Amino acid sequence: MSTRTVEIVEVAPRDGLQSEDTILDADTKVELINRAVGAGVRRIEVCSFVNPARVPQMADAEAVLAALPVRDDVTYIGLVLNRRGFERAAAAGVREINVVAVTTETFAQRNQGTTSDETIKAFEDIAPPALDAHIRPTLTISASFGCPYEGEVSVSRVVDIARRGAGAGAVEIALADSIGAAVPTDVHERLDAVRAVIGDAALRAHFHNTRNTGLANAYAAIESGIDALDASLGGIGGCPFAPNATGNIPTEDLAYLLARMGVATGLDLEALTDIVPWIEAQLGKRVPGLLSKAGLFPAA
Repeated sequence: MSTRTVEIVEVAPRDGLQSEDTILDADTKVELINRAVGAGVRRIEVCSFVNPARVPQMADAEAVLAALPVRDDVTYIGLVLNRRGFERAAAAGVREINVVAVTTETFAQRNQGTTSDETIKAFEDIAPPALDAHIRPTLTISASFGCPYEGEVSVSRVVDIARRGAGAGAVEIALADSIGAAVPTDVHERLDAVRAVIGDAALRAHFHNTRNTGLANAYAAIESGIDALDASLGGIGGCPFAPNATGNIPTEDLAYLLARMGVATGLDLEALTDIVPWIEAQLGKRVPGLLSKAGLFPAA
């Protein structure tokens, strides 16, 4: 593991905050993003261009983007679900978009108000103009490891969506465990199956810790050769449209795990842990992450 480098994509400003009862203003979100950059994060999902009536926490996407410093070494990602969202993101200056396709009908209706196939067609519609505009299109396959409404999701369904995404021009495909149902054997099986059909597209994983398997699944993804993992500072977040879908894996806990394994991330562990009490103060509650509570080891 000592020669490995893994990119941690910070998702607290979007996936982390979208499920929180406390709605932070744009200035506070910008400070969160800048603090993450100061800790070494170089790729951050900062907002989503979605219907503010459905996700009011993300209503200020344009304001957040406008207030962020332009840096050649930092990528700000905007989530979009349809052509209208893509047009807003492009106008706001986003250079990378993340589009979500959903594996099952019920979850697609609850999450995006459309069919599963339409979520895939949305990416197929968005990717070509994104590439023409030099905006990186990435595809996240939501509920890749199980659906909160329909239960098991077949490997073949995930593979089919991944194949279509790669064919449409996805530069990266992420498998998302939206409800924290996966275990490491699932991770190995699905990553290997998807890798076989996506050609040159990169592969990323997004794990939730609903059943306390998130970090074990991240380790399994590393074993499978993945080069990028999503995580959220403090472990905040979840899916507002999936019952009991608690937080993401904590960025600082994941970074600690990888550092002790000899895997390089480019992140400053002490700086990451220092951000967590600030997040707790903004949200008015304790967060699930543990490294900020236990401290670094060995102690400084």
